[in-house]
Amino acid sequence: MSEKLIDVVDNAGVVRLTINRPKALNALNSAVLTELESVLTDLEQRSNLRAVLITGAGEKAFVAGADITEMREKTPEEARAFATQALRTIKRLETLPVPVVALVNGFCLGGGCELALACDWAVASDNAIFGQPEVLLGVIPGFGGTQRLPRRVGPAMAIDLVTTGRKIDAQEALRIGLVNRVMPQAELDAYAEELTKQLVGNGPQAVRASKLAVHDGMDQDLDSALALETALFAFCFAGEEQKEGMSAFVEKRKPNF
Repeated sequence: MSEKLIDVVDNAGVVRLTINRPKALNALNSAVLTELESVLTDLEQRSNLRAVLITGAGEKAFVAGADITEMREKTPEEARAFATQALRTIKRLETLPVPVVALVNGFCLGGGCELALACDWAVASDNAIFGQPEVLLGVIPGFGGTQRLPRRVGPAMAIDLVTTGRKIDAQEALRIGLVNRVMPQAELDAYAEELTKQLVGNGPQAVRASKLAVHDGMDQDLDSALALETALFAFCFAGEEQKEGMSAFVEKRKPNF
């Protein structure tokens, strides 16, 4: 049996996905995308899902990009199909109802950067390198980079990165808002463990409602978005989670969600 391309570890509903092609710097090819989409389809059905953490195997790369060896001989029609597959898979990651966090270790280039951009936030090791270097190969980002990058860092910085193809280090990625935190690579696992504890200790439906409010509200005018927030706030009072959380606060104990 061939080795899995996506390793899945479930820790109390916080699922860690590891793209497992370290010899190829975890480059995204059709097989990786197919397996990742299958995993994400399964996660969508899990009612006990709390969060998803995604990273790359080894110490050199999160994802170094799309697989150039596979792409180099594609026709325009085949390239469109490949990009469509990637966009569909990455959209599944982006629209999971729980927080999705990229743990970026090493190279995060091209399709890897586009994968990280689909996550709710990213944490980078201090040796991480980011970029959209597709123009150096005679193409443009095809997995959402020209659209998600300006939404994350602003259009001027996005055009800078996608037209020059230049790479940036973790500190510049932090400065422009591409990542939330930078830490030594050896601390990424400890961060993941602490984050797991935090998320498991929060009300799961409240966490889902929070993500929904932000994502859906961003595409609406302010008044409509505030109305959405009010509706979701009220919805939280319809179940036992709010009662347990507030009772625990009054009784000075930890809630049991």
